[in-house]
Amino acid sequence: MTATPMNQIVRFGRMIKFEHTLFALPFALAAAAIAARGHGLSIARVAGIVVAMAGARTAAMGFNRIVDRHIDAKNPRTAKRELPTGAISLRAAWTLTIAASAVFFAAAAALGPLCLLLSPIALAILLGYSLTKRFTALCHLFLGLAIAGGPAGAWIAVRGDFGRAPGLLMLAVGCWIAGFDILYALADRDFDRAAGLHSIPARLGVKGALIVSALLHAVTVAALFALAPAAALGVPYLAGVAVVTALLVYEHAIVRPNDLSRLDMAFFNLNGYVSVAFFLATLADVLVR
Repeated sequence: MTATPMNQIVRFGRMIKFEHTLFALPFALAAAAIAARGHGLSIARVAGIVVAMAGARTAAMGFNRIVDRHIDAKNPRTAKRELPTGAISLRAAWTLTIAASAVFFAAAAALGPLCLLLSPIALAILLGYSLTKRFTALCHLFLGLAIAGGPAGAWIAVRGDFGRAPGLLMLAVGCWIAGFDILYALADRDFDRAAGLHSIPARLGVKGALIVSALLHAVTVAALFALAPAAALGVPYLAGVAVVTALLVYEHAIVRPNDLSRLDMAFFNLNGYVSVAFFLATLADVLVR
C-alpha cells in the first residue's frame, strides 16, 4: 500500500481502535447532559469534552501499543498489529501519543482550571493501565477506573463540582468496562498464562471469569438504577436502563464456558448498543423533563 497521508491516518486509526471511542464517549456526554440542567451547556463546551475524550483515549491507546509491542508480536491474535509489523514506526507512535496528550491538556485547560488541575492525574491513570497486567489480575478494574474518569471529567467540566450522581455514574461505567474487558481477555487466557501476564481469565479460568464479569455488570445495573433518584431522572431514563440491562443479560447469555465463539459480538456490538442506548435515554429524559 502506498504511504499516502490518508493511508497513514487509516493506519493510526486502526492502531488506536478509534471506533472504540463509541464505548466511553456517550457516557461522558450523558453526564454532561445531566449536569447541564439549570446550568446550560454551550456547543463549545460539548466540543471541548469531545476533544478531551478523544485526545485522552488516543494517548492511552498509543502508549498501550508502544509498551505492549513486544508482547503483541508474540501473541498470534495481535501479531499483525501496526507496530509489530512495522506498518507504523515506533517514532510515529510516540509522536501521536505525545501530540494527543497535548491536545488533551489543551482541551482540559479550555474546560476550566479544575479540569486542567485534574488532567495529569487522569492521564497518568489512563497510561498506567497498560502496565498493570504485568503484576496484577485486577488490571480490568484499573481500566474501568481509567475510563470512568470520562463521565466524571464531563460533569466537572459543566458544573465544576462532584457529588453522588457523578460518583454513581463512575461506578456504573467502571464496572461495565471492567466486566466486558474480562470477557475480551478470555481470548488471551492461555497466552497470558504462558507469558506470565495477569488477568482474571488467566487466574480464575473461563467459568470464574464469567462469574466475575456478571457480578460487575450487576453492579453496573444497580448503580444506573440508583442514579435515577440521585439525579432526579424519570421514566425515559429508566426505560433506557431497562434496555441496557437486557443487553447485558443477553451478552452473558451468548458467552458460555463451552462456547466462546461469539466473544466478538458480545464485546463490539452489544457494548456499543449499551452506550448509545444509555445516552439516548438520558438525553431524552433531560430534554423532556
